[in-house]
Amino acid sequence: MAKPSNAPVPYDLHPSVAYVQSILSNLEANTGRSLEAWVALTRKAAPAETRARIAWLKEQGLGTNQASLVAQRAGNEPGHAFGETPEGYLVAAPGYVDTQYGGKKAALRPLFERIVSQVRGLGADVKVCPCETIVPFYRNHVFAEVKPLASRLDLGLALGDPATVKDASGRLKDTGGFKKKDRITHKVEITSEADLAIALPWLKRAYERDGG
Repeated sequence: MAKPSNAPVPYDLHPSVAYVQSILSNLEANTGRSLEAWVALTRKAAPAETRARIAWLKEQGLGTNQASLVAQRAGNEPGHAFGETPEGYLVAAPGYVDTQYGGKKAALRPLFERIVSQVRGLGADVKVCPCETIVPFYRNHVFAEVKPLASRLDLGLALGDPATVKDASGRLKDTGGFKKKDRITHKVEITSEADLAIALPWLKRAYERDGG
């Protein structure tokens, strides 16, 4: 019999997975119908187009998130990874990263891996939770995220009000997120190891801000 692997899991469970699973598991208690019953009813009585289906389900008393999840399954759509089981998400997560760093963006992968290493070094409570197009980092909330572009990485940071953040180097950019009430308010563009050295103090600051 093969011995179980002691290798660390490369990525962590996204908080939204548990949220979606909670919606699905409580659907019958909250609405009087199971997920399977809602799916069957939707396929029989609701419009075929997804948005129209969601609107119809909301007219039946479902909340927006409930309606979206039922419509997704009624349409046999793959949907977002967050609709998967925790086990399914963890199996799929490496593939999201592989896709993000495929083709011409493969050259950016070493920089991404270096960022992940630096983030992991900030504390044992860090969670690295890939999505389809970005990789966010969590402590209590999202405190940073990495998005690959054609020739660089954008390291997004949750640093709060730009009026309280001073950067003499000019490398830290205001994303406009604070005015929009987004978590990510700033970014540093990463193209080299030197850029990572500039970004690290800001990454640490974002992590420490999320410690409350």
